[in-house]
Amino acid sequence: MIYQKYHRYLYALALKYLKDTHMAEDAVQHVFVKLWETTQDIQIEINLKNYLYTMTKNYILNFIRDHRESVSLNYVNAQMDFPGQEDILKTVENKEMHDLLYKGIDLLPPQKKEVCMRKLESTDSNQQIADKMGISVHTVKSHYQESLKILRNYFQMIRMIF
Repeated sequence: MIYQKYHRYLYALALKYLKDTHMAEDAVQHVFVKLWETTQDIQIEINLKNYLYTMTKNYILNFIRDHRESVSLNYVNAQMDFPGQEDILKTVENKEMHDLLYKGIDLLPPQKKEVCMRKLESTDSNQQIADKMGISVHTVKSHYQESLKILRNYFQMIRMIF
C-alpha cells in the first residue's frame, strides 16, 4: 500500500535529479528495500511522505557523489531530451490530490455527492443545479457547504495519518 501511494512521487523526485529512468527506478527500489529491511526498527518522527522523501534525497546525493561522471552526462543529455522535466513532481502531487478529492466525494451521501460533482464538473449556477436536481437553491447551498465541511475533515484525517 505504501509503495502504491508513494512510488510515483519518489520516482519523479529521483528522475528530476538523476535525469535517467533506470537510475531513478533503482533509487526508488533502493528506498523501498531499505524501508522494508528496517521496518522493525523504524521510528518516524515526521509524516511518512517526508521520511521517504528524505531517504530518497539522501540516496540521490550519495549516488551523485559516487557516480559524478554518469550523472553529469545524464544532465547534458537531459537538456536535449526532456524540456519541462522540472514539472513532473508537481504534476504527480496534483494528481494525488485530485484522486484524494474524488475519493472523499465518493464517501459523501448521494445528494451531497451529486451537488459537489455538478459544482466541480460544470459551470452551472446554484439555480441551474437546483432546477436539474429538483431541489431548492437553498438546499443546493446547504448541501455544498456541508460537503465542504465533511471534505475538510476528511483531508485533516488523511494529513494526520500521513
